[in-house]
Amino acid sequence: MKKTASIFTASALALAVSGAAQAYTIEAGDTTANIYGYAKLDLIYDVDDKLGNSVNRSLIHLDGTPGSDGHADLHAFQSRLGFTTATPAGGSELKTMIEGDFYGGGGGSFRLRHGYGEWNGLLAGQTWTNFGGFLGMNPTIDFTPQPGQGNAARQAQLRYTVDGFSVALEDPENLGGSVASDASKSRLPDLTLRYQGGAGDFNYAASAVMRYLEYDDVDATLKDNTTGWGLNVEASAKVAEGVTLRGSITHGDGIGTYLEASPAAPAYIDPTTGSLETIEATGGTVGVTLAAGPGNMTLGYGIARADLDDAETAGAATANSNKQFEAVHLNYIWSPIRNVTYGVELGYHTREVQDGRDGDAMRVQGMVMYNF
Repeated sequence: MKKTASIFTASALALAVSGAAQAYTIEAGDTTANIYGYAKLDLIYDVDDKLGNSVNRSLIHLDGTPGSDGHADLHAFQSRLGFTTATPAGGSELKTMIEGDFYGGGGGSFRLRHGYGEWNGLLAGQTWTNFGGFLGMNPTIDFTPQPGQGNAARQAQLRYTVDGFSVALEDPENLGGSVASDASKSRLPDLTLRYQGGAGDFNYAASAVMRYLEYDDVDATLKDNTTGWGLNVEASAKVAEGVTLRGSITHGDGIGTYLEASPAAPAYIDPTTGSLETIEATGGTVGVTLAAGPGNMTLGYGIARADLDDAETAGAATANSNKQFEAVHLNYIWSPIRNVTYGVELGYHTREVQDGRDGDAMRVQGMVMYNF
């Protein structure tokens, strides 16, 4: 076993840190394997409500309702371990990746993040969804990304990529979510399309998702189906030395949580007619990162909003149903030496429900991360 320098981007902007790290490299025959990871401590102080190991905006109490202020928490659940392999095969390169962290069950249990193989443009396994990406994602120390972007999380899929275009069949009940009913069923996988390109310091991407939503209540002999869809555009641009702008817009009908932090399910069942109705949702992000000293300072904003008017009229949503989430983050992340990263962050979060009532909460967070 020998230790060699490499560049490892570990859940890059979702983690808010991407950069150089060391990886342990093993060579066996034609196969090269790399072992990598990091230990990360999060130090959290919730000025208002206790929002969880990573921010859960549904826990923000509304103005005028009782709440408990001031909560401190320290955890290391984001600590990560993984390995990759690369093997020449059939005129192409066969790649595999297995990676996990300790955010299972909301924190404390080891879970699979990535587990896939890729050969000749065909990827099979679990990794980043083909819908959404990192171009419009503002760096945050909190593990929960800003609302409003295309959800850049991971799920099982079969994907083919050629040049900048990719198409995938993805797990229909994971990121997108299903109908809010015990009778929900999934007959078909979600179909996602994505194109990503760039010119100089400007990078852009456009994504789409098509979904088949269905429920079948055998006991009540009620069933219906409908289609859902979503679109996402995102971009980043280096506009001056040390200055990067980012932004994204996401919209869909029946999109569910392919929209990051969507306040609503993808669809509801009309209790009167039994028909299955999709829910529209829209979101966006914008941010700027400035190089400063040994690190970078980022100011970012995100919003996700669902249209629940029809659902409320039908009796499938109430005045207390979440309608909108917003977040503003200001952070500074720096590395005093290679493989050591520190960061401090102020996050301001809001929640609004269907009848217009709202609430807000503030989180102060620090981190210490050691890569290998």
